[in-house]
Amino acid sequence: MMLREIITPKKASFTMRLPEAMVGKTVEVIAFEINDSSVVPTKAQRLLEIEELTKSSLVDLSGFKFDRDRANDYDE
Repeated sequence: MMLREIITPKKASFTMRLPEAMVGKTVEVIAFEINDSSVVPTKAQRLLEIEELTKSSLVDLSGFKFDRDRANDYDE
């Protein structure tokens, strides 16, 4: 389970309410400044960014055929 909140604190102290599913578990709380809180990428935008980063690593396996007998032939 993940909980994410983007806030603009008005003072140095901030209280966060955790879901019941997190009670009694070890959780990590991270706070860091973001440049513009109004520009939070959507899931589709993040997927496009990931595709852009990984497209040079893609391999076309459409012509690949797995031969189980050959793969398990340890005598060769």
